[in-house]
Amino acid sequence: MKCKLSDICSFHKEKIDVAKLTVNSYVSTENMLPNKEGITKASSLPSVSLTQSFEKDNVLLSNIRPYFKKIWKAKFSGGCSNDVLVFKAKEDIDKDFLYYVLSDDNFFAYAMATSKGTKMPRGDKASIMQYDVPIYDIDKQKKISSVLSVIDDMIELNKQINNNLAAQRSM
Repeated sequence: MKCKLSDICSFHKEKIDVAKLTVNSYVSTENMLPNKEGITKASSLPSVSLTQSFEKDNVLLSNIRPYFKKIWKAKFSGGCSNDVLVFKAKEDIDKDFLYYVLSDDNFFAYAMATSKGTKMPRGDKASIMQYDVPIYDIDKQKKISSVLSVIDDMIELNKQINNNLAAQRSM
């Protein structure tokens, strides 16, 4: 059975005072890493007084050039640029399941196919919310998420091992 993305989440639209943010709690498309690698520290804060906020466990997605696959599940609350879409899971939806739905390559292909512009394509928010999503009860969502998170943890550990080996080799 399928539903629309809008049935399992909504856009988080609250604002936050930029004065409450640091370069560690601000996310823009510039400090989101491609290929689902998360985020780094921002180089600066915006010059506006208010910006979009996000909460821990929201899913942040760069809306510029979706083919870069810049996505991050928030580990803390903070603020982000308007070029970052903030998805909030609905009450009966597992937050990790939402992250895995949005980090699927099929979602990024859909976002590109429905994007607007050629030089700097942007995802179309209305079209994005029409994306077809498999719907499961909360227990199955949690089961799927737990399997995928174990795989993600193994991938992260392998990256750390590879980075450590590369650092030792260059000594």
